[in-house]
Amino acid sequence: MTTTPKSAVIAIGGNSLIRAGERGTIEEQLRNAHATARAIVRLVERGWKIVITHGNGPQVGAALLRSERAAAEVYTHPLDVCVATTQCEIGYLLQRAMEYELRQIGLFTPIMTVLTQVRVHENDPAFQNPTKPIGPFYSKLEAEEKQRRFGWNMVEDPSRGYRRVVPSPEPVEVFEEDIIRKILGLGMIVIAVGGGGIPVIEHPGYKVEGMEAVIDKDRASALLAAGLGVDRFIISTDADQVYLDFTKPTKRGIPKATVSEMAAYLKEGQFPPGSMGPKVESAIQFLQKGGKEVVITSFEHLLDAIDGKMGTHIVP
Repeated sequence: MTTTPKSAVIAIGGNSLIRAGERGTIEEQLRNAHATARAIVRLVERGWKIVITHGNGPQVGAALLRSERAAAEVYTHPLDVCVATTQCEIGYLLQRAMEYELRQIGLFTPIMTVLTQVRVHENDPAFQNPTKPIGPFYSKLEAEEKQRRFGWNMVEDPSRGYRRVVPSPEPVEVFEEDIIRKILGLGMIVIAVGGGGIPVIEHPGYKVEGMEAVIDKDRASALLAAGLGVDRFIISTDADQVYLDFTKPTKRGIPKATVSEMAAYLKEGQFPPGSMGPKVESAIQFLQKGGKEVVITSFEHLLDAIDGKMGTHIVP
């Protein structure tokens, strides 16, 4: 596998489009997309070849809610179709923001959003143990009705009600990887693997079936980054770096660490499953598959992190 010089997959988090306390209107998302785009454009200006991946949690929740509430008047969307529609929605907003910010510095680099399917194993244990919360909160009565009518798995959040949970299987293959590689080779910026990709399984005869599941965005991004052979896998989150003892008085940042050091911290329980855990696991997976470096930081510190002044840098 050849490695593209100065290339990166940048996985941007939910805070890049919808900030805490915001309703998530298109105007708010577009404004936030511009802030994220300005940081990424600085890398493009330096000659980096970029693939952008992104989360879609709030957007897919809104899509599911629209589908449910309009069910009496129009056809409904299953979860895999909601992931597909939000990939296009977010890709459109990011493209608009990136194109504008590029032109502000005199660059006219083409950008393309690639609708991305990610294969998972039909017998993945996650399908027997759904854990990923999606969609709105329901009362106990509403939750029982959803279970009866649709066979949904529901879990209780003591402070907010009941919520649907779906499987979160491991990504196995990014179907459009070769297409993304070719587009990147043409000097274009690519937006792909939105929301972790559309989860699909493949039956004999190349028949593909969409699944009612959600793939972790960082795990799918790590898989794509390793497959493309990029120099760096950059995870943009709401923290400026990874911390040890995050909620304790002994809290301290990790400027640089090796795979073995991060694996040991992970085993100690330093990184919770619902927050930094999947990001660190994804970083380890990328490096174990031949990656050179992972950078974890917030988009505000992206350029300084690339220069080694900020963020957490994980190396083999």
